[in-house]
Amino acid sequence: MNKDHTTKRYVFVTLLNVVITIAEFLGGIFSGSLALLSDAVHNLSDVGAIILSFVAHLISRRSRNQHKTFGYERAETLAAFTNGVILIVISVVLFVEAIQRFWEPEHIHGGIMLVVSIIGLVTNLISMFAMHRDSKGNLNVRSTFIHMLSDALSSVAVVIGAIFIYFWNVTWLDPVLTILVSLFVLHEAYEITMKAANVLMESNPNIDLTKVNEIMLSFPEVKNVHHVHVWRYSDNFIMMDAHINVDRNLQAGELEQLYQKIGKKLKEELCINHITLQAECERGRNDKMIVSGHGNNEN
Repeated sequence: MNKDHTTKRYVFVTLLNVVITIAEFLGGIFSGSLALLSDAVHNLSDVGAIILSFVAHLISRRSRNQHKTFGYERAETLAAFTNGVILIVISVVLFVEAIQRFWEPEHIHGGIMLVVSIIGLVTNLISMFAMHRDSKGNLNVRSTFIHMLSDALSSVAVVIGAIFIYFWNVTWLDPVLTILVSLFVLHEAYEITMKAANVLMESNPNIDLTKVNEIMLSFPEVKNVHHVHVWRYSDNFIMMDAHINVDRNLQAGELEQLYQKIGKKLKEELCINHITLQAECERGRNDKMIVSGHGNNEN
């Protein structure tokens, strides 16, 4: 992913969403459309979320130092988690608001609502496609893309509602569409939040530990594998550390070659790209890969 291009997209999308928000606030005031005003509030919250993602993106580009020896890439994961929570809250608020609209319908000037909602839809689609390219390879960018997608879907709902209100005065369609959009956004937001939470909790990123054990024991020098930890540090790094029991007569140079061969095979077969191994002779020879409890000394 080209981070310079991503930075330009963030700036472009942020400015575009500020314009959308102002237009929808004015349109909602002059048309009396609660749907436009709620969509404007939605966009306003998205502007904050985009800025949060953008700041995290800039922080993630900083080099490692003595205080942050891993670097700053996990700032994007924090932003993705925060954005996911924001999206969940927005979805719930939209859902509740849509239910209330069934009992408290608003008189709306459909013409103004239709024009402004079409402008909002077009600009939201532009923002969404601007972020789509990098959304598959970066959780933070994906959270921003989902914000843009939710905005576009909200705009579609508002446009359809505006058409039916303007031509046929079908006011009940607006809350129905809002409910459908909020449920979709809630599903996507939950996935983003859980993925980010798993990264922050240093969970196993679906690496088959049985396969890890098989690969490492396929080297005749390795007699046992124990105290294994596998986690995803960021979108670009899956990390692992482990203790291995080896023959007592292995020399330092032979151990280094063994580490390199194990690391190469784990990277090729399981995409684990940052591996730290500790060789031992007798200690831990009968231990399992995952040792439960807090009292175990792994040093």
